[in-house]
Amino acid sequence: MSSIEIQASFKSEQEAQEALHKLQALRAIEVGGYREGAGILTATVDEAIAERAMHLIQQVGGSVDTTLS
Repeated sequence: MSSIEIQASFKSEQEAQEALHKLQALRAIEVGGYREGAGILTATVDEAIAERAMHLIQQVGGSVDTTLS
């Protein structure tokens, strides 16, 4: 299976932190790119969980951009 890179932006640091923890619990392949105050987070997830990961990000208030790799 291929992996998908998701870049998400958030209005608040709290939303980004919540998404980071939930993506880790979802077993994302990699979660990174988070910088305090920047409101941007990147995650690489398996194609099988991509829809759930994007839904999770949107639930906590994030906007999603994806790249297939």
